[in-house]
Amino acid sequence: MSGQLNYWRLARDGEDIAWLTFDRAGESVNTLSSAAMRELGEVLDMLDAAPPRGLVIQSGKASGFIAGADIAEFGQVSDVAGARALVERGWALFNRLAGVAYPTCALVRGFCVGGGTELALACRSIVAVDEPGTRFSLPEVMLGIVPGWGGMLRLPQRIGLPAAFDMMLTGRALDAKRARKLGLVDDVAPARLMREHARACLLSGRPRRALPLLQRLLSGPLRGVVARKAAEGVARRVSRMHYPAPYAIIEIVRDFGGNAQALPDAHPASMASLVSHPTTANLQRVYHLRERLRAIGKDVDTGGGTLPPVRRVHVIGAGVMGGDIAAWCALRGLTVTLQDQGIERIAPAMQRVAKAFARKFRQDRKAVRAALDRLIPDPTGAGVAGADLVIEAIYENLDAKQSLLRDVELRAKPDALFATNTSSLRVEDIAAGLQRPERLVGIHFFNPVDRMMLVEVVRGAASADDAVRRAAAFVAALDKLPLPVASSPGFLVNAALGPYMLEAMKCVDEGVPSEVVDRAALDFGMVMGPIELVDTVGLDIAIAAGARLTAGAAAPACLLRHAAAGQLGRKTGRGFYEWKDGRPVRAPLSAVPEGLGRRLVEPLVAVTRRCVELGVVADADLADAGLIFGAGFAPCTGGPLHYDSCNTATDGKTT
Repeated sequence: MSGQLNYWRLARDGEDIAWLTFDRAGESVNTLSSAAMRELGEVLDMLDAAPPRGLVIQSGKASGFIAGADIAEFGQVSDVAGARALVERGWALFNRLAGVAYPTCALVRGFCVGGGTELALACRSIVAVDEPGTRFSLPEVMLGIVPGWGGMLRLPQRIGLPAAFDMMLTGRALDAKRARKLGLVDDVAPARLMREHARACLLSGRPRRALPLLQRLLSGPLRGVVARKAAEGVARRVSRMHYPAPYAIIEIVRDFGGNAQALPDAHPASMASLVSHPTTANLQRVYHLRERLRAIGKDVDTGGGTLPPVRRVHVIGAGVMGGDIAAWCALRGLTVTLQDQGIERIAPAMQRVAKAFARKFRQDRKAVRAALDRLIPDPTGAGVAGADLVIEAIYENLDAKQSLLRDVELRAKPDALFATNTSSLRVEDIAAGLQRPERLVGIHFFNPVDRMMLVEVVRGAASADDAVRRAAAFVAALDKLPLPVASSPGFLVNAALGPYMLEAMKCVDEGVPSEVVDRAALDFGMVMGPIELVDTVGLDIAIAAGARLTAGAAAPACLLRHAAAGQLGRKTGRGFYEWKDGRPVRAPLSAVPEGLGRRLVEPLVAVTRRCVELGVVADADLADAGLIFGAGFAPCTGGPLHYDSCNTATDGKTT
């Protein structure tokens, strides 16, 4: 039987349980191509002819279960017929799987994404392997589409409508334990016993855990109320003009029972409407840009090759950035020593980290303790001697950074890599006092470290190729996106953000309210408004960075006025906005002037183009990736240079 299959392996054990293994030949991950799904249908034909006692579906890939649909095939869908065929393919197949007479179980180890999660939901039970990489997600909204293969129908049935909306509207992933708590997963098993757990779950005959009464009400009679609340939350983040997919998910669940096939093609929530929307193509572009950045660091051999791996990190500077960098490294399994001038300066960072780890791991005290044990306070800097990587994250002063690194060089291992987290100074200037300046690179994290995926890997004039490659591999190992840039004032992201924020504050000086400026940017598709961004960064930092990056140009009057009054933004509770509970308090919104959004982004586009021309970044695609993932430039446009060349986006007003 299995000899006839190219994508799946089918075998039966002594208990007449069928084990179906998905293993695409020549691929590192499993994706649900049209050929793979057609072959799955053939497998179901075989099993219909000779029904097993039960069926377990598992992956033959060490990397994970299923990475969703084949993105290359999806990118070729551009018309109504193709969109309808795409939905029909998965909807019919997974309905067939859900309706077989014998019990079925999805045994999930590693990532389970998109169509993979929808396939698992079509099984009667799901067993998840208790490993950090086991995660379930429905991220279709991030590609401008909807989970059309049954996810919108079956996920609310398993975990309730509010939690289902949260997953589908954000693309947020659930780990195995959280999935078990919500009811998405029926059992969590250790890897060594996963087959036994799958077999037991398959043969137990236990019915699926019923939703609590409140969840049944929210998913049934009160579905309209839940949908309205979800729509209100989406509207606060994005407009339908630029991001129709989350609105489509809500409407398909509310009005069509989660069946994407039930919509007429002309309906704005239909798959046909979504695939023809410019945002969908642009979000696919963003996906490919993200994958390109990931490949930059993951293609580097640091295990058995010429580059030694980074296992021990020493961070100097326990402020917000240094403390958070150290915390993220420890969270990702590295041993970290954190240095500052006395334990009293390190203590606040350790307290902040402890709270963050407790939130991250919730009730898992063992995981919290393990992560905290990897982060070691080090006021004397003893950790320098054993570190594979030393990261300098002190204040932006050239003399101080040079002096610090000269001392580090005397005590560090000969093969240790040095990095500076500077945001505006040139790497070669910082390296000027080193005996071996080729060891120093820039590794520029963005604030907040735990949420910002992009990290600029900065090549100084003397930086060795291996040092840059090793830094990129380190960033990738942290599950961040490395962007190689040349040493230049502000590098790429800050160089482009400065003129953008400056233009926004010029508008405020001209009498445009802060709320209107930010609304114009959000209507354009930006992730955050520029005035809120200034408040988040800090007005004092904005003034200092502006002086370095604009050759002494006069700062906006509104910026100087707030700073003189001690109103430095979020950290002081007041800046352009008053801040309460970590959020800006906004005045009622007045009309947004036509064209304001375009005016705001034009300086950013111009600087980004100049950075490509000057070789700060290698090409326009990488520049777009940097501004999307490092500055929140409107993903719906495909990036600033793509937007500029295609001229498809508008400054639009919310409709």
